[in-house]
Parts: sequence; C-alpha cells; structure tokens
Amino acid sequence: MTERRTGYVWHERYAWHDTGTGVGIAGSGGFNQPHQAFESSESKSRFAGLVEVSGLIDDLVRIPAREASDADLLRVHTPEHVDRIRRESADRGGDGGDGFTPFGRGSFEIAKLAAGGTMAAVEAVVRGRVDNAYALVRPPGHHARREMGMGYCIFSNVGVAIEYARAELGVGRVAIVDYDVHHGNGAQQIFWDDPDVLAISIHQDRLFPQDSGSVEEVGGVGAEDTTINIPLPAGSGNGAYLAAIDRVVRPAILGFRPELILVSSGFDPSAVDPLGCMSVTAGGFRSMAARLVEIADETCGGRIVFSHEGGYSPVHVPFCGLAVLEALSGRDTGVEDPFAISFDDSPAHPLQPWQDTVIERAEEIAARLGLGRAEPGER
Repeated sequence: MTERRTGYVWHERYAWHDTGTGVGIAGSGGFNQPHQAFESSESKSRFAGLVEVSGLIDDLVRIPAREASDADLLRVHTPEHVDRIRRESADRGGDGGDGFTPFGRGSFEIAKLAAGGTMAAVEAVVRGRVDNAYALVRPPGHHARREMGMGYCIFSNVGVAIEYARAELGVGRVAIVDYDVHHGNGAQQIFWDDPDVLAISIHQDRLFPQDSGSVEEVGGVGAEDTTINIPLPAGSGNGAYLAAIDRVVRPAILGFRPELILVSSGFDPSAVDPLGCMSVTAGGFRSMAARLVEIADETCGGRIVFSHEGGYSPVHVPFCGLAVLEALSGRDTGVEDPFAISFDDSPAHPLQPWQDTVIERAEEIAARLGLGRAEPGER
C-alpha cells in the first residue's frame, strides 16, 4: 500500500453529546424499560480508543477540531433552526426537530464542533497539509435538513464543510459519497437544486427515511442527474457495495470531475449493526475506502475527506473504522477483526441478480453525467 499523510480529527467533547435514554431510540412509550440511545458515544469512543491502542495514531496527522461559527452554519441552515437548537441546548436540551433526535444541555456547542471538525479536515486537505483525512465527529449530520435536525443529526457536517470550502477555500465542484445504511436525505435536500454538488447515496432500500432514496430521485431543475441513489435490498454484502462503487460511483465522479470528495462514513451496513440489515464486513469497508481513494487520485488530486456518520455496534464499528483508516493512510496495524471468522465467507457477499438490477438503473444516471463535462456552474 502507498503510505499517505492522513489527517485525523477527534475531540473528547464529541463523547459528551448526551442523547439520553429511550427504547434505544427516543421515548419508551411507557411499555419498556429505558435503554441507552443507539446513537451514543460508545461506538465512536471505542473507535478512537482502537486508533490509539493499535499504534495507528502515531502515523496520523492530528487536526485540531474547532467550532463552526454561526455564519458557517447559516450558509446551510435556516436561522430559525440554529436559534432553536441554541436556545434548547442552553436550557435542558431538546430535540433536533423530528421527535427522534434528542440532545442534552450543551449539545449546540458540540454540534458546532462536529461541523467545524469536518471543516478543519477539509481545510487541511485542500491546503495540502495532509493527503486525505478522517473526521471522527459526533453528532452525525447526513439526515439534517436545512430547516431541522433529523435521525440523530443536528447540523449537516458535510454540507457545512462543503459550503465553507466553496466560500473560503476556492473549491468549486464537490462530490458526496454516502455509504451509511440509511439514505442521505439531508444532503439530498440541501443540494437538490445545486448543479455543482454531486450527491451519491448507497443505502438499504426504504429503511430510513422510508419515503426517500429511490433511484427516480435525480435532482432538481437545472441539477438533473446530480443526485444518484442506490437503494440496495436488505441483506446486501461486500459484492453489492463494491459493484456500486465500481459501476456507479466511479463513472459518476469521473464524469462530474469534482475538485473535492466528501464521504459520509457510516458503519451501520455492518453485519452486526442493530439498526440495519446489511452484511458488510470490516474488509468490505476497507475495500470501499481504497477504491474511493483511487477515484480521488484520478479526479481531484487525491483530495478526499471522510466524515463519520452512523454505526451502532460498539464492538464492531472500531474494527470497521480502523480498516478505513488503514486504507486511507496505507498503514497496516496488524489488528485483526475478530468478527471476520463469522462473516468474511458469508454467502451474502456475492452480487445477486436482485441487487444487480438496482445498480444497473443507477448506472444509467452515472453514464449521463459523462456526456457533458461542463465547468462548474455551467451544467
């Protein structure tokens, strides 16, 4: 593997974002003993811990996290949304907006730190301080809409970072690749009418939100084909995900010619995740990351930033995340995934005809992107 300077963002305050208890999600309804929310600090803190105890931390370039400013947030979100989160956070906490995104006192500042951590990673890559970067941030962001938080997400970390790069760093065209098990509906809404942002989401079909993420959703007027959804059937494994990368993501990005790639990195397609029904292994995530780095090398000088999203298995996420960081940095820690013995040879991994049908439909959209290679703003 080629060794690279990989930037890394993590801050202890990300673990302090308090999502409380419900029945794993929000609200027990009075019928079940409260349980820690699935979106807790557990998987992220353990990921950060494995980065340290594996020794990989010594080969990474630490990037200090910083808070996004109000001006940074307001490039993406409405003033009403930002003000409400600030007000509720200063009191006793509240909800992001959909009734399923609880947060405690002080989470406004932590959410600003998550968006700012992704911004800092983008800046380090664009300015050439590192070759690529991973922002291990929390709360996640890919469900957050302009006017509200949703699905554990308060602010759109990737969206805020993209608008910062375009406003302050001279970046024009940007591509988003989202492999979280849930549809990246927030980014889709935010950039629906923007011809200079390509948003690709590989997700489990009709998982969350159930009414979004179909192949037919391709972008608004003037931005047609800059939204690409690949809603894979439940049970899909490494073969389907890698086929989606090779046959849809790669040609789409090559045709779109971004100057920067952002990856919404969710590990809930893991075979043991409690909120998804996919079968991706740590090795599968490693292969996806390696392919995305190659695509970045081909299209935008290697400029790629991964921003952490979901992943709710506290025991498997650390190994999946370490595999991605090894692919980004070109280092081998020698740490073996203890779940590999159960899942690496699963019959779920070969590409199946019903998965191939979905990928074929998305391929048609990717192919259209290569027909007119206009400069940013001229599509």
